[in-house]
Amino acid sequence: MTAFTDITAFHPAKAIKPLHRPRSLVRAGWAGQAGWHRSRDLPRLLRSPACPPAGSALPRLRAEEERLNEARLERAPSYDMQRHVLVMIALLAEMAAADRPPVTSRGKASPARP
Repeated sequence: MTAFTDITAFHPAKAIKPLHRPRSLVRAGWAGQAGWHRSRDLPRLLRSPACPPAGSALPRLRAEEERLNEARLERAPSYDMQRHVLVMIALLAEMAAADRPPVTSRGKASPARP
């Protein structure tokens, strides 16, 4: 287990308060975006049979990340750094997907709904 000394604050979409996480964890989350395939990776991470709509997994991912962060801070033997990085990748990807407008079959963004 490693001790993180540098902490980075980032603001998840629609979050009440910013998350303060180690800079290396946030960087790993951003670096993992290149290999992230939502339809393949999100159901596996959430242990669900189907991929949920964009943005709907955010509360569940946020709760899982909070649980993992508590285990990290407590230095719990059950802390899984690899899972924490995967959840961070998913959380950042879902925040980005929730902010994007839906795409139509022609590849153009559909107009915003009132």
